[in-house]
Amino acid sequence: MNSEEEFYDAVTGTGQNNSESWRNRKTSVDKSNEHLIRCARCQELSKITMPIVFNEPLSFLQRITEYMEHIYLINKACSQADPLERMQAVAAFAVSAVASQWERTGKPFNPLLGETYELTREDLGFRFISEQVSHHPPISAFYSEGLNKDFIFHGSIYPKLKFWGKSIEAEPRGTITLELLNTGDKCVLNFKPCGLFGKELHRVEGYIQDKNRKKLCVIYGKWTECLWCTDATTYETYKKNEKRGGEQKKLKPSEDVIKSENDEADDMPEVQDTVQFVPGSKLLWRINCRPPNSSQMYNFTSFAVSLNELEKGMEAILAPTDCRLRPDIRNMENGNMDVASKEKERLEEKQRAARKERAKDEVEWQTRWFHQGTNPYTGTADWLYSGGYFDRNFSDCPDIY
Repeated sequence: MNSEEEFYDAVTGTGQNNSESWRNRKTSVDKSNEHLIRCARCQELSKITMPIVFNEPLSFLQRITEYMEHIYLINKACSQADPLERMQAVAAFAVSAVASQWERTGKPFNPLLGETYELTREDLGFRFISEQVSHHPPISAFYSEGLNKDFIFHGSIYPKLKFWGKSIEAEPRGTITLELLNTGDKCVLNFKPCGLFGKELHRVEGYIQDKNRKKLCVIYGKWTECLWCTDATTYETYKKNEKRGGEQKKLKPSEDVIKSENDEADDMPEVQDTVQFVPGSKLLWRINCRPPNSSQMYNFTSFAVSLNELEKGMEAILAPTDCRLRPDIRNMENGNMDVASKEKERLEEKQRAARKERAKDEVEWQTRWFHQGTNPYTGTADWLYSGGYFDRNFSDCPDIY
């Protein structure tokens, strides 16, 4: 992620848990995979065909949908009359969007060109649609809206992954916009690099400023734990005293603070003590507890576990390009690793053959649900939702599976 991300407050921004089907099979890495690892070092992973044992049974389009896990923060922002509190909720949502990636070592499946994913959650008040709009470079576009028409959340992402032998570097690029009521306020968040001794690991720090660039508050915390805010003067005084070597008693927020700031998250975990708490701070967000058997399910959150569910009658209304219908992902979820691997190879070969056929006929690929345009708030190139998906006319969808 870029060291500085800007989030724009623009004009109007359960399924059944079957742990048996989500078995995380520990497969030893054979010599051929060791050779692959050596060859893949310093390479961008989207350009390399990886063995299925390195995957998790979700598509990258489903991984993007995990941004919506903490949708209650957007709902909270929509209900706030105070512009500062609204922006605080937006900032918390921005940080919460990456929290589900913590300890996730499996690589999501690369979406096929034209692949889609939809999710409607009436209980959470939103619907979501995404499409793989480009294969080289791999670009995923998404659009989400509140069922009460109170927000629009959209963007396009180009995920760059590099393998360094013992670690993977993730650098998602793109533009993400949340449309709410325009106030002129702006939030700047800095996701700190790890640093030499890991002191800055997972740390997030930033501020909210008004249209006159006056700092209204400081935001700090860790994207793996929680996010707090306090006024800028208090924070700067605390940090100056810390640098001078003043005695900084490591405080924990009181139970009253936690309870008063209950963020409606399910199964609130115990308070972590790795974030240096500044007295007087307000809790904006805290990470959800994961299911007890999460380590046997690729370290998925409860929200992620539900993303590939195919309930009775759903197949009849889904687009034929929806990644719930991908045979390689479905077989991997069911534990049929050999079948999943063969299906993955078949789908990749089918995609290559289709690309060669288009090149031969000099035919350009046509996206179905998104088009290239200019983001009205950033002025940058973006993929914008064309509309019409939920009318469910899928007669001209490509055959990609």
